[in-house]
Amino acid sequence: MGTISMLINGEARQAANGATFERRNPLDGAVATTAPAATPADAVAAVEAAAAAFPAWSRTGPGERRALLLKAAHALEAKAEALTAAMAAETGAAAPWAGFNVHLAAGMLQEAAGMTTQVAGEVIPSDVPGSLALAVRRPAGVVLGIAPWNAPVILGVRAIATPLACGNTVVFKASELSPATHGLIVEAFQDAGFPPGVINFVTNAPADAAGVVEAIVAHPALRRVNFTGSTRVGKLIAQTCAKYLKPVVLELGGKAPLVVLDDADLDAAVNGAAFGAFANSGQICMSTERIVVDRRIADDFVKRLAAKATKLPLGDPRKGPVVLGSVADASTVERCNALIDDALAHGAKLVCGGKAENTLMPATLLDHVTPAMRIYHEESFGPVKPVVRVDGVEEAVSVANDNPYGLSAAVFGRDIARAWEVANRIDSGICHVNGPTVHDEAQMPFGGVKDSGYGRFGGKAGIDAFTELRWITVQMTPRHYPF
Repeated sequence: MGTISMLINGEARQAANGATFERRNPLDGAVATTAPAATPADAVAAVEAAAAAFPAWSRTGPGERRALLLKAAHALEAKAEALTAAMAAETGAAAPWAGFNVHLAAGMLQEAAGMTTQVAGEVIPSDVPGSLALAVRRPAGVVLGIAPWNAPVILGVRAIATPLACGNTVVFKASELSPATHGLIVEAFQDAGFPPGVINFVTNAPADAAGVVEAIVAHPALRRVNFTGSTRVGKLIAQTCAKYLKPVVLELGGKAPLVVLDDADLDAAVNGAAFGAFANSGQICMSTERIVVDRRIADDFVKRLAAKATKLPLGDPRKGPVVLGSVADASTVERCNALIDDALAHGAKLVCGGKAENTLMPATLLDHVTPAMRIYHEESFGPVKPVVRVDGVEEAVSVANDNPYGLSAAVFGRDIARAWEVANRIDSGICHVNGPTVHDEAQMPFGGVKDSGYGRFGGKAGIDAFTELRWITVQMTPRHYPF
């Protein structure tokens, strides 16, 4: 992909000290991207550029903001081929996943455009005679958006779109694993004609991430942070934000359960499970991480799911269409292989797939998984999935909730009232009845509970996250005072 630049105040920049870092393709180790390794001083310059642009942008009318966001949606779609190539080179992603990223991200921009006129308030009755009391929302200020590599276009755009729609300016910090992909998003905003400083783009070497992030968060002009990534890093981000009293939206790891009740449509459940478990090789925060199946239908379900999983095309996404491309790096292979070894050692049955020798990992199912096995508790974040057999609804709910995460979930059953009740008892920010755990729409409140984070992206929930709510009164008649 070549060498990319940062963007600060509308100008392409390299790091102040000239330092760079490389992102290599996970399959063959070839250099995919060379990017600037920002210093804390570069990060501060980005915040100051955003702060300088904020007064004018915050006063820009909703119609103008809407028009620019719609142009950005079209500009992003025009870069679909380049984004697909960048994702394959940097993260090994398959073309269907890249295409879905572009499609949903463009929809997010269109939805954000529609939200520019929804930044609304209300009139609240006051006990003071003649007082007009208003609750109004205003832009918060400079927003730091930190996006991951696994759904780089969707989550990169999500980190930017609603903050801009609300009248904020943005510093977008790229993932160290997908700097060129994230850079193409920023190019789309430039192509749309956003004013200088409204969007600023920073890339950093992995070893420098903590210093760069703290330099941004510590700046007095920085008013909001949003982060999508692992729970481990999310806790560090939360600590930094707490240190400087900066509000943060965190969308973190998951261990999403897909519950198959005894009356489920098995074809629908198999299709939902296969998509949720193996889309992007299981490297999605919403990925199905535990398949919880009623024992009475488990044999039939597992047989059908294994038959589908073994037919999923696996290969180098740069050489042709596949469903399972490369995982992000060798550490994923090592982690998943260790989970397989541990499960088998404790009595699990390997149904299909198995250990991998490189980053082309096959769809793998482990049946008869129990709490004694690591994969029951730990997020695989790869195409290795456990099947847990249960007896009835009560045990299904107990197993679904038996972990510290709570992002997405799914329940399959023909009796909708019963399936709804099960869904209502699962501790997660998102749950789909007769649909996969992997599903997102731009207008929906997206986020988790427990160790999956707090706060919400999407729709009006996003407006709440990226604006300040103010109480303003106007005394319309003479007011009486006690002295």
